[in-house]
Amino acid sequence: MLADVVLVIIWTGVTAYAIFGGADFGAGILDLFAGSADRGREMRSQLEHSIGPVWEANHVWLIFVLVYLWTAFPTAFVSIMTTMYIPVMLAGLGIVMRGSAFAFRKWAPTVSKERVMGAAFAASSFVTPFFLGAVAGGVASGRVPLGNAEGDPWSSWLNPTSILGGVLAIIACTYLAAVLVARDATRTGRVELANSFRHRALWAGVLSGAVAVAGVFVLRADAPTIYEGLTDPGGLAMIAISAGAGIVSLIAIARARHHVSRVAAVVATSAIIWGWGIAQYPWLLPESLTVEQGAAGTSVLVSLIIAFVVAGMIAVPALVWLLSLMERGILGSDDVTTQSGSSDALVEELSSQVG
Repeated sequence: MLADVVLVIIWTGVTAYAIFGGADFGAGILDLFAGSADRGREMRSQLEHSIGPVWEANHVWLIFVLVYLWTAFPTAFVSIMTTMYIPVMLAGLGIVMRGSAFAFRKWAPTVSKERVMGAAFAASSFVTPFFLGAVAGGVASGRVPLGNAEGDPWSSWLNPTSILGGVLAIIACTYLAAVLVARDATRTGRVELANSFRHRALWAGVLSGAVAVAGVFVLRADAPTIYEGLTDPGGLAMIAISAGAGIVSLIAIARARHHVSRVAAVVATSAIIWGWGIAQYPWLLPESLTVEQGAAGTSVLVSLIIAFVVAGMIAVPALVWLLSLMERGILGSDDVTTQSGSSDALVEELSSQVG
């Protein structure tokens, strides 16, 4: 029972990272396809404005998931990390490169260096979610056996299910980012730019649906455990919720109903994540290790639950406040004066919040 509670906590962190971190990666992917330096400057400016205040904070969820997985299910953690060390290492390198390039591009002394940093930021934003999705696909398809480096370091993530997971991750990130940034562009009065992001969201949403349908046949042939779980009532319910929310989100973004589209996109993404979890349960490593078999001792699990409650009381309100300030235009990617008019406006807003 305690192991299941901790697993739900971890899966909540995975969901949060998929949504918030996914939107950040998607912004980088949109940056990659924004066009030349001159033609895409306005779009890139909007992307920086939209993700600038919060982009680094979102990796908190990834750190949280890794620490909790390592502590609560150490055998599974070791098995995954030692078999999947290549995509995990490449994903970590991509995260570091992405963050560095994003920061350095802003202060690049020449246009040529700005382009190099921009290309590094965009390319790493594209490949990092692929590697993370490939790891998920390798685990889901049962290619991570129990033990230290027992799996094949190449075929464990270069396989149909891993490629499906990587491609879906890229498309889903792009869709989330396009939906969120379209709303932000509308709020700041950049209507033409918002329409451009809406069109990209529509294309990404339709493509995501097509890949998801094709993925059913991939899972049936390559990941039978997950496929069987998805065809059970719980898995089917998640598929239905994801499909329904995805359709609602597409209709809403087509009609410029940004709030509805954002909520529906988050629901669709969350349903995919939880559908995977339900389909794989009770396996941590399909056909190799169950949740109960891989769980740490009772005292460790209890400590993790207490730590989650305490940390949640501190971190969640801070993150909600940060997102609220960004949503209302109090924070911007450059200078607070770009949205609030002066630094005094920010001080007054923060004072009123504290008071």
